[in-house]
Amino acid sequence: MTETQQTLATPDYDDEIDLRELFRVLWKGKWLIGGITATAAVISVIVALVLPNIYRAEALLAPNDQEAAGGLSALAAQYGGLASLAGINLGSGSSDRTLLGLEILKSRKFISEFIERRDILVPLMAATGWDPETRQLVIDPDQYDVVGKQWVRDVNPPKKPVPSMQEAYKAFSGVLSVSQNKKSGFVTVAVEHLSPDVARQWTDWLIQDLNSSIMRQDVAEAKQAIHYLNEQIKNTSLSGLKEVFFSLIEEQTKTVMLASVTEEYLLKTVDPAITPEKRHRPSRSLIVILSTLFGGLLSLVAVFVMNEAR
Repeated sequence: MTETQQTLATPDYDDEIDLRELFRVLWKGKWLIGGITATAAVISVIVALVLPNIYRAEALLAPNDQEAAGGLSALAAQYGGLASLAGINLGSGSSDRTLLGLEILKSRKFISEFIERRDILVPLMAATGWDPETRQLVIDPDQYDVVGKQWVRDVNPPKKPVPSMQEAYKAFSGVLSVSQNKKSGFVTVAVEHLSPDVARQWTDWLIQDLNSSIMRQDVAEAKQAIHYLNEQIKNTSLSGLKEVFFSLIEEQTKTVMLASVTEEYLLKTVDPAITPEKRHRPSRSLIVILSTLFGGLLSLVAVFVMNEAR
């Protein structure tokens, strides 16, 4: 047998794992493994117990397919070019209006105005907990003086004791969730907070304020368009053009009428937000399990590293 054949015939056991050696190393480092794993478990339990409960309230909404929207869509196809020249917005369908509304809902301007209008800066920026017995928020005294009704937080410039709208917008964006099902078109608006009451209340307010904002904007544009069209009717002698103007005025008038008879102008509620009874997060059991497993893996790595170093 040649040297090459002998090499191929002889198995190489250098890279194989010696199970007895592995168990010996693990048994030798059992106290270190147990100690690190137990420490990780204890720390995870403490962290899980310290973390406050976060509640989530959500509402299911549907685009409000108004009758005027259908009429405007038809007119947009027939007289869209003329209306654009006249500065009149005939819209581009309820789907686009819904997307626009959702982007407005998440916008810096809308959220900043919402925080100021609803006066929610303190529960947004200074709350640290919630008392289920009194159903009152726990306010951090190092952030806000409840008795004196003033901000006392100690921050470094350029920040000021009173949180800026940029800070408030960032904080609110972290608790707000807005999504739309692409197939059904249904919209979900959700708010997370330390208080289940606050989470539900803010969700309701957001929907109300968004509908109100879009309604006021559309009514203002419709009234402006009606005024413009009436002026154009006075200044033209063409009967065909007057007929177009009257059709446009009719649809703009429908927009104003519909806005005056419905509060759910853009989005109508399918399933309203309720005060949640169970927390949304944290999952304390999951935190403990994952942290304990991580501690166990870390201890194994430490044992093997120490064994190789010897």
